[in-house]
Amino acid sequence: MMPVKIYLVDDHPIVIDGLKSRLGRVPGIDIGFTTNSGLALVACLATEPPDLVLMDIQLQDISGIELCRMIVKDYPQVKVIVLTSLDDAHYVRQIIRNGAMGYVLKNTDHNTILEAIYKVMDGKQFLDEQIQQKLLHEAITGQRTSRYEIPLTNREKDVLRLIAAEYNNHEIADELYISLRTVEAHRFNIVQKLGVKNTAGLVKEAMKRGLIK
Repeated sequence: MMPVKIYLVDDHPIVIDGLKSRLGRVPGIDIGFTTNSGLALVACLATEPPDLVLMDIQLQDISGIELCRMIVKDYPQVKVIVLTSLDDAHYVRQIIRNGAMGYVLKNTDHNTILEAIYKVMDGKQFLDEQIQQKLLHEAITGQRTSRYEIPLTNREKDVLRLIAAEYNNHEIADELYISLRTVEAHRFNIVQKLGVKNTAGLVKEAMKRGLIK
């Protein structure tokens, strides 16, 4: 395999130091830019994109899910692997939907991380075995195993209520006295938080969770 240039994004310096130490010794792997800031990564990508970004979901300045979407949209040649302690299928669905090629848990071993890197660079998807089992359970039983629900802000709840009432974006903006751009941002955030693809799925999922009646 050709040499792989990797950028690391995690808000815990000890994690970055550990990854640099473990992966930096592997022939063919070049650890480049490292940061605890998603926005710093975005700035660096504009100068010199890597082959792969290994990143956490939980970042202080931007959602890892949103960061992944930005990377894949603006730099489609850059592969993304999530390395996180979050084993909830809710996050897996969202991050994969936003373009990540791999999802690995932080409690995994060194060889599994390397396997993920090699498979993703070969154009294949990689999911941690524990995550595969959760998704398989959901597929078989039809029951989601998610234990964590991302709360909506009060304004997002207002927007959701109007979406369910079949208001369009312009009408929502007028009703709530906010800009169209703000409505679009709230709508995007709601879709991401509920892990759906479109308005029909959004309303259905919101009703299932009791967010609207």
